[in-house]
Amino acid sequence: MVRNIFKKAFIFFIMMMALGCSAPQLPPEIQMAEKQEHSLWLSGAEIYAPDGFKNYRISLRKIKDDLIKEKSRLAWFQDYKSIQSELTILLESGHNLQKKISETKDTKKASVSDKISFLKSRIETLKGLTEMINEGRLARKDLIKAELLLSEATISYDNSDYEATDAKLKNISGFIKAAENTLRPILDRYADRSHINKWQQMADETIAESKNNNIQVVIVNKSERTLILYKNGVPFRTYNVGLGRNGSLDKSYAGDQKTPEGKYRITKKLSASRFHKALLINYPNEEDMRNFISAKKKGLIPSNSRIGGLIEIHGGGKNSMTYGCISMDNVMIDSLFSLVNVGTPVTIVGAVDHNNTLSSAMEGL
Repeated sequence: MVRNIFKKAFIFFIMMMALGCSAPQLPPEIQMAEKQEHSLWLSGAEIYAPDGFKNYRISLRKIKDDLIKEKSRLAWFQDYKSIQSELTILLESGHNLQKKISETKDTKKASVSDKISFLKSRIETLKGLTEMINEGRLARKDLIKAELLLSEATISYDNSDYEATDAKLKNISGFIKAAENTLRPILDRYADRSHINKWQQMADETIAESKNNNIQVVIVNKSERTLILYKNGVPFRTYNVGLGRNGSLDKSYAGDQKTPEGKYRITKKLSASRFHKALLINYPNEEDMRNFISAKKKGLIPSNSRIGGLIEIHGGGKNSMTYGCISMDNVMIDSLFSLVNVGTPVTIVGAVDHNNTLSSAMEGL
């Protein structure tokens, strides 16, 4: 009987072979899924949809394992219908995943694009502020670094690498913050009403002195970089000037390169100066001496510092940064030199208006 069974099985096998029975073809969707997996990877699925892409790969791996098992069976027993159904579902999930990635990338693209525009505008604003005060040079180093990183970030953005772009943009913020921290204390002075009220009072008193005594006086306005010569209380000549390297701040001691603020007088006219011509003023005056002694006692300035002197209004160019003096173009100092005398009052203030150039600039910070 056993012999008959084998005989029948053999005959059945021969008949099936004769009838041309062959193994069913693999589902074409498997190649589609493999291409889809590669396409998802290229589009940044590991970054923009990591969980979904992980699940996709796990499902594809299981399907491939099932295919191997099914292929190991005899050809006429192989059946790929269930695997084909799984592949159809997988391809649909991959399609949805691709759509999600595209949406996430578009959102990220818009986000980093806005950041690039904002940071570019911020850097330009701060660069403009650095041009308004000599101390701005201290912030430019950080702004240059910020600009270089922004350039690198823009290249990453153009290459559609939005994650790398975002990482570089985060580093830019630190350099911008450092530049802001350098500029803010200086600009704060020119938005401080107590400072401005004091400066206004000094300027008003000096102009009143000109009017009441029919004399000429000089008002130096740091925020506007101007020197105005008043005659009988009325503006007579206006000149553009330069200040000390740290001239936006009030002078405290020798070597701080700040331009003093206060009421002074011309003590000497130097027709032959290292800087063409010069008008020496009586810095330090009594108030400067009191402030110097007080600051030293409080430890606000170096214990071995001296108060300094030799503050002048001189030539050499209005765009030059001095060690604390007030500079003018040579032709301008020639004009002023011919109009003023020894004893002429000179008042140096930060600003005479709450809405001065530097206080307005604070709105950008």
